[in-house]
Amino acid sequence: MSIYRAMARHYDALTDDVPYGAFADFLEKIFRREKTAPELILDLACGTGSVTKLLAERGYDVIGADSSPDMLMQAANKCSSLPVMPTFIRQSMTDLDLYGTVDAVVSFLDSVNYLTDPRDLDRAFGRVSLFLNPGGLFVFDLNTACKLSSIAGNSFVRETGDVFCVWQAAWEEKTRLAAFYLDLFEKKKDGRYLRESEDHRERAYSVGEIRDVLEKNGMELRRVYGNLKFRAPKPEEERIFFVAKKKARS
Repeated sequence: MSIYRAMARHYDALTDDVPYGAFADFLEKIFRREKTAPELILDLACGTGSVTKLLAERGYDVIGADSSPDMLMQAANKCSSLPVMPTFIRQSMTDLDLYGTVDAVVSFLDSVNYLTDPRDLDRAFGRVSLFLNPGGLFVFDLNTACKLSSIAGNSFVRETGDVFCVWQAAWEEKTRLAAFYLDLFEKKKDGRYLRESEDHRERAYSVGEIRDVLEKNGMELRRVYGNLKFRAPKPEEERIFFVAKKKARS
């Protein structure tokens, strides 16, 4: 089963502890620190559109792109009552193809980690650069190797409403690949449970690797921050944020 198919309709309920407002606040502070005022923003791998919706509510024109039609359906429903509806498109990070350029690109909640092949990371950053205006910002986060390795071998349970989710994590040090095996049990009206499974993969990248791929694709790494903090990442940091800038044309 493809990822975020069974998960899509339960994603928001199972991740209701994610501080989306803090992500949007942090992003706007980055804009001010970098002295930029984007009007059109691409939310890349937008998922169910929680950040997309917040940005639209704050007055930005937003495009939400995701490869999962199930996640996009949730995003469109979530944003349907907004005065100005974001544009949603079904596109993967590696095959991004917009009609024009944007002023900023954001990608949150470890979406970049899902680019487990370095060649896909290179291709995705190339597509971002192609559709980002010169001087525009690319802001994204990553789960660190510290986080992905520390949860390996553990099992986790989350229950909400009529859904029971169990997932296990594994880590391979040599490849720096993490695997997540999810089983979702959805209670039906007759009392029985429907079981659906998904496998997810993430790769941990170093700051140096990210910097090199950004540079290769015409972007400058401006800042690396700790988890929603304007300071350098600590060694034990679980999530770090990158701020890159599209170089001006010579």
